[in-house]
Amino acid sequence: MDATGFSMKLWPPSQSTRLMLVERMTKNLSTPSILSRKYGLLNKDEAEEDARQIEVMAFAAANQHFEKEPDGDGSSAVQLYAKESSKLMLDVIKRGPRTVEDAEGKVKASEETVLDISGGQRAFIAADEAEKLLEPLKEPGNKYTKICFSNRSFGLDAAHVAGPILSSLKDQLIEADLSDFIAGRPESEALEVMQIFSSALEECQLRYLNLSNNALGEKGVRAFGGLLKSQQSLEELYLMNDGISEEAARAVCELIPSTDKLRVLHFHNNMTGDDGAFAISEIVKRSPLLESFRCSSTRVGSEGGCALSKALEACAHLKKLDLRDNMFGADAGVVLSRVLPRFSDLTEIYLSYLNLEDEGSIAIANALKESAPSLEILEMAGNDITEKAAHAFAACIAAKQFLTSLNLAENELKDEGAIIIAKALEDGHSQLNELDMSTNSIRRAGARCLAQAVVSKPGFKVLNINGNFISDEGVDEVKEIFKTCSNLLGPLDENDPDGEEYDEDVDGEDGDNENELESKLKGLEIKHE
Repeated sequence: MDATGFSMKLWPPSQSTRLMLVERMTKNLSTPSILSRKYGLLNKDEAEEDARQIEVMAFAAANQHFEKEPDGDGSSAVQLYAKESSKLMLDVIKRGPRTVEDAEGKVKASEETVLDISGGQRAFIAADEAEKLLEPLKEPGNKYTKICFSNRSFGLDAAHVAGPILSSLKDQLIEADLSDFIAGRPESEALEVMQIFSSALEECQLRYLNLSNNALGEKGVRAFGGLLKSQQSLEELYLMNDGISEEAARAVCELIPSTDKLRVLHFHNNMTGDDGAFAISEIVKRSPLLESFRCSSTRVGSEGGCALSKALEACAHLKKLDLRDNMFGADAGVVLSRVLPRFSDLTEIYLSYLNLEDEGSIAIANALKESAPSLEILEMAGNDITEKAAHAFAACIAAKQFLTSLNLAENELKDEGAIIIAKALEDGHSQLNELDMSTNSIRRAGARCLAQAVVSKPGFKVLNINGNFISDEGVDEVKEIFKTCSNLLGPLDENDPDGEEYDEDVDGEDGDNENELESKLKGLEIKHE
């Protein structure tokens, strides 16, 4: 029942909703992922055809279910619709791309294309074991195009076995995962192993290259110099947790000749710093097709943050942006806000722990409000955001009806900000499944409003309001709101009901004034522009 006493039917979905599901499934089926590397990636046309068939079958199953409960509101049919779509989509992913069909129209089994030896315990690999594991690559006429040697540590003996085998596949390999493949080796040996693999793969035209978790540093980057310099068709490059210093970043920039086709570039957990960020910015400027950029936990400050932000202006196709855990500050946040309108396809943005403060955060919220219509994930935790920024965020959130996850944890939004955010989430946002407002000095009124705003969302999974100052009565109220779905409420073990006053300038105000605050904000309207 709604406020007028009329019941609201959730089934059947509108035609636009059904088309939107097809569009989302098409994107998921045709976007590279861990599963697609194993089973193969569908092209856009094939993905769209499969997505349409999946939607029709899922709708039929859910509609049949709904007809058996005509007096219901359709919520269980909606859940079945989503569940069946996910199940059928996974089946299609595991089936992989269709091969040439025979005369009867039956799909022939595809040949093995991936050799993955990363399973099992992380361990050194000896020459005889390498011979055995890589035997399939030596079979005449094999169709292997992708290798994953991650989690196995190659010494010189094993590398000398692998080198000639990989060289023999120079005309067919397109993906190479060499992440964490020299663990525990002395530096001199590790560098020589890298050079052997680099030489073996030099003539391959790779689309995907992962060199993460190898503590490369500048020496390691240059050990792979031959391989990097030979690549003209790279679409995905991963250099995470590699000790990429300023010098190493410059070496990467110097050695990679072409990034015209690059769609994914991930530098995570490195010691790049501002000067290294300048080098990475040059790579970004030369990558007009970039769709996913990650430069998180790289010790980048304000100057480097500004440089990276300006460089991203060249990347109009950006879909995922992750700059978390750096020291950008408000100025870099403002610079970033100026380029965000370029990203009309943006679906995920991670800007937590950047020290953006209200100035940078408000600028970003205002920019996102007018762009990224399909934004699904917004994370801006730990940025010293106060209730002064709440109105800007509320307007942004109200415009983002496809949000699935919103994380504003570890800020200072307090009750006033929490209630404003809750009001923005009340209408629509049917796909929201996660809200994190933990550690925000929120009290009883704010907690109650947040709970009421999300508890009835179909598919909602978890509300995190832990680490706040919610009174015992407030905790009881929130638990009562979630009494029929307690699994959707996160833990409250770090809540402090006797928390300190959240505003040093408050004249005698305390938790008793929460109702007054809520009353003042009760008529607040979020403008949908």
